[in-house]
Formats: sequence, structure tokens, C-alpha cells
Amino acid sequence: MMRRLRFNGTGSGGDGCPSVHEDLDTGEIIVHGPPLTDHHDIAQLQHLSEGETAIVLPRTLLVDFGPKEAARVPRIIDLVEFGRLFTTFKHTAWRLETRRRYASDEDTETYAQFTRGEPVVWDGVDTEWCAKRREQSALGKRFERVRIVDSPPTTGQLYLLDNAKRNSAVGEDIRNISRADAEQLQLPDEDFWLFDSRLVALLNFDDSDNLIDVELITEPAAVNRYAQARDAAWHYAIPYQQFAEATAAAQR
Repeated sequence: MMRRLRFNGTGSGGDGCPSVHEDLDTGEIIVHGPPLTDHHDIAQLQHLSEGETAIVLPRTLLVDFGPKEAARVPRIIDLVEFGRLFTTFKHTAWRLETRRRYASDEDTETYAQFTRGEPVVWDGVDTEWCAKRREQSALGKRFERVRIVDSPPTTGQLYLLDNAKRNSAVGEDIRNISRADAEQLQLPDEDFWLFDSRLVALLNFDDSDNLIDVELITEPAAVNRYAQARDAAWHYAIPYQQFAEATAAAQR
């Protein structure tokens, strides 16, 4: 299907290059201008894929005619594409968990063991997931999580405290923070993953606590806000073993 393009503007004085166009149906932005040709300059570019061409634009062109944040169209991806992010990131994958329960946990045998008061047998659970975590960790990549816990903790949160033993064994660094401290730090209410400090995967749940889809956020200003939340949470969060001991003592 042929695109319906709108000419937004040009910074060339009217001769047509460089310019900005917008797809009226998808919201995608199309720019054209002189290509970047110096091989020393091109060598400095990151994530330039085969078939892509770098072009040079005046800053004022994007300021005057580029998309504004208020008009941003959310980019929603399915869970298959979301899963691929855990192998394509380069350095760090960081998670904030804010919810009081996750419906997917409650469908597992390990959750049933936990709620029956039995020792949870984690060996052999999610073997493919564990293998991928170990594989990525062996490449030097870091997986980190901070989990917010209420006082008193919910059953789902206590289950995840036990679950942290399994995650830690495959290379994740798991820490916890109280809901009160999280609120004092003004941490976000949303669950999200932050990849390489440049891409946020915002997790969307339905009213029954099922994960339904994921929104990708790449705007630098927005990503920076989530990075600031990560830094604050990581500074004040407590290693899960220490947090679990303090929680058990408080429940006696």
C-alpha cells in the first residue's frame, strides 16, 4: 500500500533537501538529506545496520519540523519480540518490579509448593530460561532486579523472595526495597526493564495481573527519567538474602 506522506518542512531554503515528511497513517517520520560519507565519521556510528544510510541534518530542521513528545505514538511489541531483547542487549538489563502479585506465578507448581508450606524445588524449573540467563551472563552481561515489597509482604512477594535463590543462581543480582522507601524515593509505579541505559521496556498488565504487552521507550529524556529511578532504587535496595532474613524476623 502506498504511503500517505505529508511534507512537514525543509531546512534547505526551498530547494528540497534536507526535508522532513510524516506518514499520516503510521506516524513514522521520513527524512532525506546529504549522506554521511567520510569513513572515519561512519565508523563512529552505533547500530548502523546493513542497508541503512546515515544522513546529515541541521539541528533546526528537527526542532522545527520533527515529531514532538506530546504527539508520540506508543510503540507496542508482543511478548516474542520482548523476549529477543534479552539476547540483543550489550551490557545491562535492569528491572523494577512494583506489583503485589503476578498472575503467571500462581499457575506454577513452585507457587503451589510455596503456598502449601513445602520447600520449593527450583532445580529443573524453566530450564530453557535458566540456560539463556547463564549464557548471557557468561558473556559478561549483567542482569539486575529491584523488587518492591509491602509491609506486611503479600504471598506473591514472599514467593518471589524465595524465587530469588533460583534467579541468583543463574546470574541475576536481586535486591529488595520496602514500599515505604520506594514511595519516599518517588520510584515509578510501573514495572519496566531498562536495557543498556538507552531503551525502556514498559510492562503493561491487565486488571487480573496478567502481562499483556510491552511498550518500548527510546526518547532520551524519558529514558533518563527511568535511569534516574534505577540509580535511586539500586542505591537503597538491600540484597535479597538480607531482606529475606529481616522479613522473616519481623513475622515471628
